[in-house]
Amino acid sequence: MEKRMTRPIRALIDTYALEKNLSLLRAKSGNRFLWGVVKANAYGHGLIGLLPIFDNWVDGLALLDPKEGVDIRKAGWAKAVLLIEGVFAASDIDIADEYGFETVIHNERQIEWLEKAELKNTLRVHLKCNTGMNRLGFRPEAIPQVLFRLNNIPNVELVDLLAHFANAEVTYGQDKPVTVQNQLSALTQLRGLLPMCLSNTGGILWHEAGDEAVRAGIAMYGVSPDGNISSASLGIDPVMTLESEIIAFQDLQPGEACGYGSKFIAHRPTRLAVVACGYADGYPRKDNPHREVVVEGKKVPVIGNVSMDMLTIDVTDLPNVRLGSKVEIWGKNLPVNEVAKGFGTIGYELLCDVNQRVPRVLIK
Repeated sequence: MEKRMTRPIRALIDTYALEKNLSLLRAKSGNRFLWGVVKANAYGHGLIGLLPIFDNWVDGLALLDPKEGVDIRKAGWAKAVLLIEGVFAASDIDIADEYGFETVIHNERQIEWLEKAELKNTLRVHLKCNTGMNRLGFRPEAIPQVLFRLNNIPNVELVDLLAHFANAEVTYGQDKPVTVQNQLSALTQLRGLLPMCLSNTGGILWHEAGDEAVRAGIAMYGVSPDGNISSASLGIDPVMTLESEIIAFQDLQPGEACGYGSKFIAHRPTRLAVVACGYADGYPRKDNPHREVVVEGKKVPVIGNVSMDMLTIDVTDLPNVRLGSKVEIWGKNLPVNEVAKGFGTIGYELLCDVNQRVPRVLIK
């Protein structure tokens, strides 16, 4: 029998919140085909355990690696699977063919692999158009020729034209160069060639793209795609709460220090608590004067350098905390976007960085 790690850190995954968020996104998507984006192990939430919930709400799952697709097929996922960055090797086409995956096509090499492939089944492909983000895809003027070429490959079925909004956040200035409207304008001459799959999470929430398929990502997990707009104002709830416990106390006198580098020096009699969470769990080591966690409903500062497996907090003003007191790193009471902002990053990164050694615990 496999023993579960007794160390108290865990990522609590609120399945009710996931259902609520998916219901909202399903409603906003209307009759459009709804892809749920689950790359990076469902943004760190643990994909396999959440498959039954996704099955209730989305039409297909979009992920990165063919292996992830194989894993969910073996776990019973029967709906559509999209390789959202396409195939990375010619051998990936064979896997897609065997397991019934759909794939994005965004470069010449992928087309060449398709032309040489011996497909046993129909392979559904989504053609990626670069409308200004300048990562993946063919420029709009090249699309007709690429379409012609793909249409002449046996057993290849073109599904739609796919593009990605670089700045779908509603607070992105409309005087800036790559707006949603500018990207939509780049597609004007291509309307009618194929159905379109354009809207990402921000597109679903805030824009009218005139598309037939959409891709929901971060909002499924209860995190606003715009760091300047709260999740609560969007009506979505955080799915992950990263939680741990206090495992030790230290009482410092003025002038005493703690941690590697002795960066924190006490200026008053100070009670420190040690929390079982460190950078190896996914909490950033980067210095940040605004670092906080929540203990017994109160925000307290994280002090000193974060260690591999531990961090220290100042609980001098919380006399009732004890060994085993719960500590929320982020979640219901401390939004992950708020934590991320202090580190100069985004909630996406923190969620995806939660290490696999941290157990994901489904709660209802």
